[in-house]
Amino acid sequence: MKRRRVLFVCVGNAFRSQMAEGFLRAYGGGEFEAFSAGVAPAGRLPRETIAMMAEKGIDVSGHFPKSLDEVPWDGFDVVVNMSGFPLPGVPHVQDWKVDDPLGGKEAKFRRVREEIEQRVQALLITLRRN
Repeated sequence: MKRRRVLFVCVGNAFRSQMAEGFLRAYGGGEFEAFSAGVAPAGRLPRETIAMMAEKGIDVSGHFPKSLDEVPWDGFDVVVNMSGFPLPGVPHVQDWKVDDPLGGKEAKFRRVREEIEQRVQALLITLRRN
């Protein structure tokens, strides 16, 4: 059976989309392939992202920010856009309005992480039904 492919996009591919990719990899089993990218990728994955995901038992320390040009565009079942920027010509886009935790305190990072975790779990339920 072919695994379904999901791409998560945010601005820097440093916080939100990396967290979403980590959650999908952790909770999706072998059913899904998870990718992430940014419209303006950061230079590195921030320690906050690694620490917040480690609190959930998910290791993203090997992840790194990527541009949209660096992901394999050979068909995504869903593209989740958290960047706030349009993605013209990209099919199957779902826009999620999730705060960017950049510059925020630890509580904001946790709040954003929890929201993304809940949204990824809901997305998995939807995708498994279809």
